[in-house]
Amino acid sequence: MKKNRLKVLLFSLAILFALPSAMAQNQRPTPVYKLADTLRGTLTPERTWWDVQRYDVTIKADFATKSTQGSNRITYKVVKNNSGAIKMQIDLKAPLKIEKVVYNDKKALKFEPKNGVWYISMPAQKNGEENSVTVYFNGKPQEAVRPPWEGGWSFKTDSLNRPWMTVTCQGGAGASIWYPNKDHQSDEPNNGASLTMIVPDNLVGVANGKLEYKRSNGDGTTSYKWNVINPINNYCLIPYIGSYVNFKEVYAGEKGNLDLDYWVLDYNLEKAKNYLPKQVKNMLKSFEHWFGPYPFYEDGFKLVDVNYPGMEHQSAVSYGNQYKYGYGGRDQSGTGWGLLFDFIVIHESGHEWFGNNITTNDLADMWVHEGFTNYSETLFVDYIFGKDAADAYNHGVRRGIRNDKPIIPQYSVNAQGSGDMYPKASNMIHSIRHSVNDDVLFRDLLRSMNKDFYHQTVNSSDIENYISQKTKFNYSKVFDQYLRNTSIPNLEYYFSRDRKKVFFRYTNCIKGFNLPLTLKNPALKIKIFPTDEWSSYDLKANETDLFNPDDIVKQYYIGAKQVQPISN
Repeated sequence: MKKNRLKVLLFSLAILFALPSAMAQNQRPTPVYKLADTLRGTLTPERTWWDVQRYDVTIKADFATKSTQGSNRITYKVVKNNSGAIKMQIDLKAPLKIEKVVYNDKKALKFEPKNGVWYISMPAQKNGEENSVTVYFNGKPQEAVRPPWEGGWSFKTDSLNRPWMTVTCQGGAGASIWYPNKDHQSDEPNNGASLTMIVPDNLVGVANGKLEYKRSNGDGTTSYKWNVINPINNYCLIPYIGSYVNFKEVYAGEKGNLDLDYWVLDYNLEKAKNYLPKQVKNMLKSFEHWFGPYPFYEDGFKLVDVNYPGMEHQSAVSYGNQYKYGYGGRDQSGTGWGLLFDFIVIHESGHEWFGNNITTNDLADMWVHEGFTNYSETLFVDYIFGKDAADAYNHGVRRGIRNDKPIIPQYSVNAQGSGDMYPKASNMIHSIRHSVNDDVLFRDLLRSMNKDFYHQTVNSSDIENYISQKTKFNYSKVFDQYLRNTSIPNLEYYFSRDRKKVFFRYTNCIKGFNLPLTLKNPALKIKIFPTDEWSSYDLKANETDLFNPDDIVKQYYIGAKQVQPISN
């Protein structure tokens, strides 16, 4: 009876102490999603019967009226038989409007807006056919409030009061904020894209890929057509319009000669020549070492001056870091290492491998883009300054972690998770690297990942399973802990009286959390396999020294503390 009463009492106390935590969870606002979120984030029947092959976009922006007009010729392949008429969903955000749609350059089609998207009435088509629709549009597009975080068109002026226009549209905004397309990350144009900008004669249009032609229109405007050979994210296809000048060089990389172009405002030319090439070459040396060849040799690599911090626009990375080391002169890690390189050049270029080469199908899995790219900064520091510096830098960026909500949110509603997808996911990767304790294997993992998923779209599960397979350890609970939960595990340990055995377990973690820990110093090394249950390890001479909480926490994103021995 006493034992039963004690069990009831302990159970009641457990519930009582759990209530505040549970109530805090319940008080967290539940996201409310609208039909527009579902239509944007879901692969609807009106999206899945056709596969984008190519985009050919033409755009003319009027600086005075802040309006645009243009077209997108969408070449697509039919992937599902349609015996009768069918609808095609095209995304284009208000206040922009579609004014005309032409099928295979011949037939005008009917269309209508509904629930924030546009539906085109298509004729019957057979599986395997390749056709096109050219969508003509115009209007006053949404302007960027705080680029690149709140995207849209930027109609700005440079320091000489000359027009300077561009677009930012990653994430919630989407490419449909400025041109009509299938605005879903899972469907990139297989055969690339072109972007033609019609600009005043005194301005220059720059975009992704390589310049196909510059052509005077005889009416005070000039057309610049840029062409991309490789698949490209919708949000990476971007116009840059301003008083640009260019200088270039060739980089001898792993895959051969890579064309490097720098498009800067004319008054930044000398400053850029003395500053940017060293940053870019160090970036390429480091990232080709860790990740393999730059993924877009055919389209070249360029940096383009912008009036916001920067973005990862494929083969045309935007640069607005004021030609300063750090992030606008600040060290986000607080360690000093972040002031020894240009953050924007390194971070945004890192996205060429993670985000542009490997792209997630759903916005919810953006940690694959941002976590690995955040970690690319650590790997850059490692390559240039050494492993101790990298450990310090990665530990330093933890101060940006909030643990406010899971990194992976709901799927199919165009939702992004916590901003922890940057520093927390980076620290998760760093923890796995230390857990593996084999940098030859770890480097091969990163390089083979970029090779095996070359120019592909993926799910988080693809990357998670790939890492487990390559490392020959099931890290699924580790991914669940850091990507889908907000608690940070604690390692508890204690020694036997003779200090010949150590006992350990994880607390404050999900059931089954099992991150292996390699603990080492210059003279000693052991590997332990903690779980959420007590287990033990037989120690040899001096191996107790390896259980240093400060050292453990610097290498792994966990807490660590020695506790009082538990009597049996």
